[in-house]
Amino acid sequence: MNGLWDSILGMAALGGLVFAFGAWRFPSSHRGGAGLAACGVACSLIEFLWSMLDIRDLTVRIENRRILANVNLSIGDGETWALFGPNGSGKTTLFKSIMGFPAYQAESGRIFFKGRDITGAPMDERSMLGIGMAFQNPPVVRGVRLRDVLRLTMAKRGKVSEERIDAYAARLKLAGFLPREVNLGFSGGELKRSELLQVLAQNPDLVLLDEPDSGVDLENIRLVGDVINEILGKVRARDEKLRSALIITHSGHILDYVSPDRACIMIGGTISCIGNPGDILREIQEKGYEECVRCLSLVK
Repeated sequence: MNGLWDSILGMAALGGLVFAFGAWRFPSSHRGGAGLAACGVACSLIEFLWSMLDIRDLTVRIENRRILANVNLSIGDGETWALFGPNGSGKTTLFKSIMGFPAYQAESGRIFFKGRDITGAPMDERSMLGIGMAFQNPPVVRGVRLRDVLRLTMAKRGKVSEERIDAYAARLKLAGFLPREVNLGFSGGELKRSELLQVLAQNPDLVLLDEPDSGVDLENIRLVGDVINEILGKVRARDEKLRSALIITHSGHILDYVSPDRACIMIGGTISCIGNPGDILREIQEKGYEECVRCLSLVK
C-alpha cells in the first residue's frame, strides 16, 4: 500500500511541477501546451485511482504465437463491460491472462488491479485479491464434491457459511448437486449455474464471465441474468457496493437481462470499437465483424 501511495503522490507532484513550469516558462497567451500536459497527468492519476482493472499495452504469446497485441482496457470501480469478438480473436486468452494462468503470461505490458501491479502475480494470489472467473467450458473434477469446492472458495476470501452455501445453491436450483462431483454429468445450463455458484461463494470484486449465456435454455437464461445482477450488486442493499465485471458474449442474449455500462470488440487480439453496448450489438447483428475488420484496416 505504501508503494501505491508513493506512486500517487509522485504523479501528483509531477503534475504540479509540469503546471508550474508551464506557468513560468510560457506567457499567458501560450500556456496551452503546458496546461494540456498537466491535465494529461491529472487525468491519468484520476483514471488510475478510479479503475478496478487497468490493462496497459498488454501483449501475450503462447507457444511463440502472439495472441494479444497491445491491449488497453480500463474498467472502473462498479462498471460492467461487455466484450464481443469472433471466435479465435483472443477474448478467453485475455481472461486467462487477467486471471494469471501460467501459460498466459505477459510478454510486455502491465495489468493493474485496484491500483496494484499484478502482472507477475500467481493465479491464487489474484483470486485472493478479489478476481473471480466463470469459465465457458469448466472442467470435470472427479472425487471432489461441489460443496467442498464452495467451502474452499469461501475460506479464501472470508468465513465459511454452510447456510450461505445452501441458500446460494437453492437460488440457482442446484441444491441437489452439492453432494455431487464437480461438473460431472452436468448439462450445459447446469455447468453455467455451477460456475455462478462458485463465483457467489468467492464474493470477488472483479468478475470475469466467459459466455454465461451459451448453452443456457430460455427457461434458465433469466435466472442466470438475475443472479449475475445480484453478484454485481445491481440488485442490492443501499450499503452494498457495486462490483466490476467483464462479460464475454457471442449472441448478446445476456444483454436482455444484464445492462453493461460499456462494450468493446476484440479483433485479432486487439481491443477496438469501444462504445454503447446496444449500439455495438446492433452494428454486429446488422453488418457482422467484417465491418470491424474493414474499419481497423482503414485505421492502420
